[in-house]
Amino acid sequence: MKSINLGDFVVNDWSKPYIIAEIGVNHGGSFEQAIKLIDLAKEGGAHAAKFQSYKAGTLASKNSPAYWDLKKESTKSQYELFKKYDSFDVEQYVELSHYCRSIGIEFLSTPFDDESIDFLDPLMPFYKIASADITNLPFLRKIAKKNKPIVLSTGASTLGEIDAALDVLKEYKCENVALLHCILNYPTLNENAHLEMISSLKTSYPNCVIGYSDHTLPDKGMIPLVTAYLLGAKIIEKHFTYDKKLPGNDHYHSMDVDDLIAFKDTINQIEALRGAIEIKKPIKTEEKSRKNARRSIVLSTEVKAGCVLNESNLTYKRPGVGINPMHWDEVIGLKALSDLRKDHILQWSDLQKE
Repeated sequence: MKSINLGDFVVNDWSKPYIIAEIGVNHGGSFEQAIKLIDLAKEGGAHAAKFQSYKAGTLASKNSPAYWDLKKESTKSQYELFKKYDSFDVEQYVELSHYCRSIGIEFLSTPFDDESIDFLDPLMPFYKIASADITNLPFLRKIAKKNKPIVLSTGASTLGEIDAALDVLKEYKCENVALLHCILNYPTLNENAHLEMISSLKTSYPNCVIGYSDHTLPDKGMIPLVTAYLLGAKIIEKHFTYDKKLPGNDHYHSMDVDDLIAFKDTINQIEALRGAIEIKKPIKTEEKSRKNARRSIVLSTEVKAGCVLNESNLTYKRPGVGINPMHWDEVIGLKALSDLRKDHILQWSDLQKE
């Protein structure tokens, strides 16, 4: 069975989903808000609280145009947007990781440059690589050398680009990789989510755990996340906020603690429905039903000893405590050993076998 160890959590075909609350930069540069979001992620039941570590100057040129919904985030330059949220230093990320550990939630942060790859290494059990870096050869090599599990988003990529990225990682003996389906739209319209691509990834990469990184607008039922899970996504990542009405690029398509709790509750119900038995067979609680709801061969008329049984004096009725109707053809032509009443449930001991 394919599996991947994400900290203390083993993700495989029969595990519950590993949930990453993508805080990203929804803290708005406030350390206090970052702590608040970690607390809410823990309260909601996320396994990990994830940030983003970058400096605008190493991430984007000053001529980098926006690729998000400008009606929600009016900043037209990537550089200018990233500059708003790159204020955390190494010490603050260390403090955030210590706080996560103290309350029992995994600390993660997506690195976006060489420096962040290095300083995050002792703070995290695995690396999350953003979709935009799936074709970043030197970046992939540097992370692969850290010899840790990797969760790789595949937004806007082809199968060929995914293959190439995996080949780079394998060059450095890094084969413990999970792939996340992702659509690189902020937000992603439901009709553009294309969750069946999860099935495609499962088929194309049978040795990889597959997950989903979501950018759709949240709904009460968290239907995109639930659907992704039902299609086989075993890692679920979604942006996380304390107020979806706040201005900014990520708040409006994020989930909040209530959304997270609702999703977890639904998953628990689904897990209960799935059960633990993979092969179709009767379960213990069906024993009474097998006995009482199934049919037996029953006499439709009174018969005398020596009477040859045929379809005119036989029928089938509940309960299933007599001869199973699957033996109908075997019973036809046999003789009754004694006088038997109408509605008698036939037993093999009633019949004279030739």
